[in-house]
Amino acid sequence: MDALDALLNRVSAPRLIAPAPNAAQRELLFRAALRAPDHGQLRPWRFLTVEGEALAQLGELFARALPADASPEAVAKARAMPLRAPLLVLVIARVQANHKVPAQEQVLAAGCAAHGILLAAHAQGIGAVWRTGDMAYNPQVAAGLGLDGDEQLIAYLYLGTPERELRAVPQVQVSDFVRAWPLIDSAE
Repeated sequence: MDALDALLNRVSAPRLIAPAPNAAQRELLFRAALRAPDHGQLRPWRFLTVEGEALAQLGELFARALPADASPEAVAKARAMPLRAPLLVLVIARVQANHKVPAQEQVLAAGCAAHGILLAAHAQGIGAVWRTGDMAYNPQVAAGLGLDGDEQLIAYLYLGTPERELRAVPQVQVSDFVRAWPLIDSAE
């Protein structure tokens, strides 16, 4: 698959089953991530992989992070969340404070690394979806994952084999999102 095809046709695959990407495929996923734009060459990212028994352990961490008065249904849902794919890649932004590259740019670079993984997955026929939700911003989850104070979880990338055929790419008009500047008032 060429680069433009991957860029123009990637869609999220929310229903994923085994098998997970193999070692050679994972190598390409992470090599693509490491090519993200990186002002200052800080490499402001790191990745955790979660699979096998660790998926259930992550679900338990999610369940413990819920409020004490969470319903049994909410606890069951939290436990099941990581089980939606055979492999999770957690993308973590490592922000270097007081650096000439602003923190926002460092987080954006980590987001670009996550996007690189999604594109490389699509190019290899691997299903993938980027999720966040409350458990991406929960301090108890961050501590349980071993994140340092300068780190933030920005993505749970679920990876596996698509359970069904991928949906068609939604068609949008470029002109709905692009304008020339300076804007000219059409009333004049």
